[in-house]
Amino acid sequence: MAILPTSCNLCPRACGANRAAGERGVCGAGADLRIARAALHEWEEPPISVGAGSGAVFFSNCPLRCVYCQNAQIACGHQGTAISEERLTDIFFELAGQGAANINLVTPGHYLPQIAVAVAAARERGFDLPLVFNTSSFERAEVLRTYRDCADVYLADFKYWMSPASDAAARYSHAADYFDVATRALDTMVDLAGSPRFDSFGGEERIVGGVVVRHLLLPGRVEESKKVMSFLWHRYGTSVLYSVMNQYTPLRAFPEAPELDAPVPNEDYERLLDALDDLGMTDYFWQEGAAAKESFIPAFDSTGVLPKDEA
Repeated sequence: MAILPTSCNLCPRACGANRAAGERGVCGAGADLRIARAALHEWEEPPISVGAGSGAVFFSNCPLRCVYCQNAQIACGHQGTAISEERLTDIFFELAGQGAANINLVTPGHYLPQIAVAVAAARERGFDLPLVFNTSSFERAEVLRTYRDCADVYLADFKYWMSPASDAAARYSHAADYFDVATRALDTMVDLAGSPRFDSFGGEERIVGGVVVRHLLLPGRVEESKKVMSFLWHRYGTSVLYSVMNQYTPLRAFPEAPELDAPVPNEDYERLLDALDDLGMTDYFWQEGAAAKESFIPAFDSTGVLPKDEA
């Protein structure tokens, strides 16, 4: 049984909620472990979604809650089912039985005490798939170190340029300190996971260790994205993999940030990719075609959450 914090500081918000007594933190999580979907997922980077796909477990609630989040239904806690740690362990095995290449823990940080218990139980039963820690990078470095056994691979966002040079982190995520927090977190992930390592899974290359850093181009932010990618490249070089995305999808109107009302023009994305080439980045993941589609967003309908006889 997990020991939950009585004054929660699992995330950088450090809101002090008594999670053990059921009090909900800024992230929305209380004492319950809640997930909204557990299913094979084909839309991650190629060495993650190999074979039948990544075994994605989508956790409800989120400490960051970006205004444009494509998973807003679960980030804000509107979708999700409470389960036990024992059930989460069983879900790992069920996804493995479906052919999953790994277990992809999507936004797991606020549930790490429970996840750690489930992972330990799975390992005791012989579970051997890699664990992917899929994160916004709004994480405390100390917490990442404490729960290092919950990650073999880090799939880590790096969203914004530094404040006050940019207002994006404060306006879109209410986290003016995002750049500094994410840098410390990413430094820690690289230290813990090391350089990318691969094996063969079903004849395809699968990542089993290391860090993949994602950056999503937002509308009107090409110059800032160039700065972010230059910073990452000069700080980490080839010790991490990079993924540069153009799948920003406006799912509603943003009267408080009207620049978010439209997708990113293809020519802006091409400008960013040209800048990466100028930096000397020749090996990175990029998206082609119409990536900004609602169809890329899975249904958060509790698929795979409950045992079949209870679903």
